[in-house]
Amino acid sequence: MAPMPTLIVVYASSVYALFVAVSLYMAGFVANVVLLPKTIDSGTPGLPGPAAAVDLALVALFGVQHSVMARQRFKAWWTRLIPLPAERSTYVLMSTLAVVLLMVAWQPLPAYVWHVDWRPGATLLRMLFAAGWAVMLAATFLLDHLELFGLRQAWDHARGRSSPPSAFQTPGFYRWVRHPIYLGFLLAFWATPTMSQGHLLLAVAMTVYLFVGIAFEERDLVARFGDTYRAYRQRVPMVVPWRRP
Repeated sequence: MAPMPTLIVVYASSVYALFVAVSLYMAGFVANVVLLPKTIDSGTPGLPGPAAAVDLALVALFGVQHSVMARQRFKAWWTRLIPLPAERSTYVLMSTLAVVLLMVAWQPLPAYVWHVDWRPGATLLRMLFAAGWAVMLAATFLLDHLELFGLRQAWDHARGRSSPPSAFQTPGFYRWVRHPIYLGFLLAFWATPTMSQGHLLLAVAMTVYLFVGIAFEERDLVARFGDTYRAYRQRVPMVVPWRRP
């Protein structure tokens, strides 16, 4: 391998390892795992107004980064500055760092909105929470997990091959909903036996962002796949599998 392709593979692999570690911590952060040094409700609460403003700003920062860097116009400019095989990994890195900042700077609002004491109900909510993360992970493998996180592009570059454009496909969950990854996020944010004000703020803000992100993403998919995606959008629900495919 030439030095530059080797460096890109090391970079992509390191970014992926960081992403996995942060994702695991994020699950514990939202679930309020007491063994972690920082969770969504831990720490000394401040004034509710300023705390909520800081938290909303953190979610907005993540949303802007996540959406702007995913647009084709930004990618066309961005790849003038960084190698094309490293573009996706850099996007994953920036998104991961935005999540790290959100967790580190998050201001707790621990007052309860609801708390489920009934053990079967609490267990069901925890199972739905776990299912949300499982759906997110599975949905990435149904398409191309390695490409989604920038590994395939780096490895293809190291082998002297160009990465082929992604084909339109609807395997598994994608036959039931158009955005199973976002469905998993919604389950992970909303399914909890103990909903604090801070947790609710995160759930509401991220839900708003997800649907805004879907609008931008589907516009890009229509531009890319045309009538094929329009027909898919007509027959398959967005995130709630309310009808058979």
